[in-house]
Amino acid sequence: MRRIRPFLLVLSVLALTGCARTLFTRDQGQTTQFDTYELMRGDYVPRTVPDVFGTPQPALRARLGSRD
Repeated sequence: MRRIRPFLLVLSVLALTGCARTLFTRDQGQTTQFDTYELMRGDYVPRTVPDVFGTPQPALRARLGSRD
């Protein structure tokens, strides 16, 4: 019984922590399912572009313009 308890403790810690990547991480950013779809198709256009001062502005012309 003394050998089983540490083994069960280690097993439960390993089961709770897991070895897979976390589902929600902070480095994913604000990616939506539509952005992922466009990225996989090769049609991805970034949401923002920096203006002349470096301030991010919405990329409306690039996103709403015609895609050839």
